[in-house]
Amino acid sequence: MRRREFITLVGGSAVVWAFATIAWPALADDYPNKPIRIISDSAPGSAVDVTFRLVMDRLGTKLGQQIVPVDQPGASGAIAAHAASESIPDGYTLFAPAISLFISLPGKAENLPLMLPRDFLPVGSLIAQPMFICSSVASGIKTLPDLINRAKQQPGKISFAATGIGRITHLTGLLLQSKAGIQLQVVPYTGGPAAALTDLIGGRVPLIIEGYSGLAGAIQAHSLNVLAVGSARRLPDFPNLPTVSETLAGFAAGGWQGIVAPLGTPASAISKFNEALNKVLSEPDLAKQLALRGAYVDPMSPPEVNAFVNAQQAQWRPVLETFEASIKK
Repeated sequence: MRRREFITLVGGSAVVWAFATIAWPALADDYPNKPIRIISDSAPGSAVDVTFRLVMDRLGTKLGQQIVPVDQPGASGAIAAHAASESIPDGYTLFAPAISLFISLPGKAENLPLMLPRDFLPVGSLIAQPMFICSSVASGIKTLPDLINRAKQQPGKISFAATGIGRITHLTGLLLQSKAGIQLQVVPYTGGPAAALTDLIGGRVPLIIEGYSGLAGAIQAHSLNVLAVGSARRLPDFPNLPTVSETLAGFAAGGWQGIVAPLGTPASAISKFNEALNKVLSEPDLAKQLALRGAYVDPMSPPEVNAFVNAQQAQWRPVLETFEASIKK
């Protein structure tokens, strides 16, 4: 990404923030005074896209300017990341990456995984989306311990559907295998969980790992058995659903979507955007709307975003290294 050459990271993020405060000083007082574009790698109409637009509509009202979502899917998120990094760093083009862009397999796509603050400046956090582990009714698998027992008896024979290699759905499956000492077979799908659900309900694939929004219809129609959720604690909307950590201590896996800015974006613009975003996320009715879609508001300051991403990268590194070693054999 071309903007990397503008910064020498001596002394870490402090240098980046110092540069950001002097890059575009004329924008300090009247930001924003025109529409703000936010680039995403989500497909138009996808569950993530719909959730994102719910927040952006309210944020536009709060800031007094239209927020224009720009969907640029493809190349595992690298297309959107490249477009965002090449944008003018004036606060009027931002990027909404998923956590998988920060924990992608090295070499899977150009300039991935992303790093903060090497590639972008942290701005804020939108939502967290815990992963649900579900089985087809035809499989007869009704609990997570049942799945683990069967997988130990049939190593490599039980498959799970995931929306792409290296995405959080796939990585959750890898973490499950590592923690449980089992071997599953991943079946990757593109374009969201719709095709996977068709195969699952038809009995061709026994398991799926996905966020609730992509599974809601099938779950409500009792077409799937919900085995467990990857949240740290039981979800208020699903009090009877066990967490994976109740069976496998320390397990936590979920999607996340945040906001970052091109290097050189003024600190004043980042601060104003973050303040407005966190106010919107604190609105109870919005939090309720999002929770119905399996997404939970997760407001953060820019330093908290940076710390969160770094912690996630550290958490997932052993899983990625194990997977890389396995495919090189």
